[in-house]
Amino acid sequence: MILVTGGAGFIGSNFILHWLRDPNEAVVNFDKLTYASNLGALSSLKSSPAYNFIQGDIANKELVGCILKQFHPRAIIHFAAETHVDRAIDKPVDFIQTNIVGTFCLLDATYHYWQRLVPSEQDNFRFLHVSTDEVYGSLSASDSPVTEKARYAPSNPYAATKASSDHLVNAWHKTYGLPILLSHASNNYGAFQHIEKLIPATVMRLLRNEPALIYGDGSYTRDWLYVIDHCCALEYLLMHGKVGETYAIAAGNEKTNLAVVDAIFDALSSLQLMSAPLKIEFVKDRLGHDKRYAMDTTKIRHLGWQPCEDFTDGILKTVSWYLSHPLWVQQHG
Repeated sequence: MILVTGGAGFIGSNFILHWLRDPNEAVVNFDKLTYASNLGALSSLKSSPAYNFIQGDIANKELVGCILKQFHPRAIIHFAAETHVDRAIDKPVDFIQTNIVGTFCLLDATYHYWQRLVPSEQDNFRFLHVSTDEVYGSLSASDSPVTEKARYAPSNPYAATKASSDHLVNAWHKTYGLPILLSHASNNYGAFQHIEKLIPATVMRLLRNEPALIYGDGSYTRDWLYVIDHCCALEYLLMHGKVGETYAIAAGNEKTNLAVVDAIFDALSSLQLMSAPLKIEFVKDRLGHDKRYAMDTTKIRHLGWQPCEDFTDGILKTVSWYLSHPLWVQQHG
């Protein structure tokens, strides 16, 4: 049995579906069900005896403790977080509450649970904290990709709260011995991503013959990671990651926002859904907008993982998924 926090979110739901493709180990999905949650992504698992869903807040230590006692997981994969940078700028208190206070409460309950395990179960237990490349802050175009030893330099409230949660997780390992793993992932894309994010938002606007909206001049650069590649990496870390270590997960697909929009337009054109030229509207830049994120993934590649999805193919798969799920888009648009 494993416990997944935030399993109704974009990456969490993809992870659960990936994990249960061969359901030899059950999953408990613990999710608060915020605006970004989508239980519909997991509707195919409703009748599965390997899947359990519990609605609740990671900041509720008593509830977390009861769940741990009842289900006795051998690992926790911690996705639950507020993640949207624009929302963090507008209302940072929600991010502080969930990403910092919530992670503390989850760690505290987990530590007390872990203490009560027999020695062999303690040795095999893992707490995998899923974080972001944004904690390292912005790079210039000429900077080398950062490694796991890079200094934290978060630029916005979202990144700062994730950096804080990372420090808490590491502290619980170094002080109390909790067996943790920590991952930093680059920008994910794929099925079930909330419509407010760049790729699904652009797909929908272009299909409505509206211009794609891009911050600033479109030169902001991110490394795009197909969500299933991310899920495979996390599964791999649970099996092979070294306790107490941090791992960068990325695909080496550095693209400007403008290049991403071009790729979406090309995918729609290949499906014969675009007849007019691409229209783009450059909008007022986001506050504290980081120019570039990039990570060196040598460490996890030496461990044995590497991404599989080509960016062009991944974008086509993603675009096709939104096209084939109009009801989902309508419900989350």
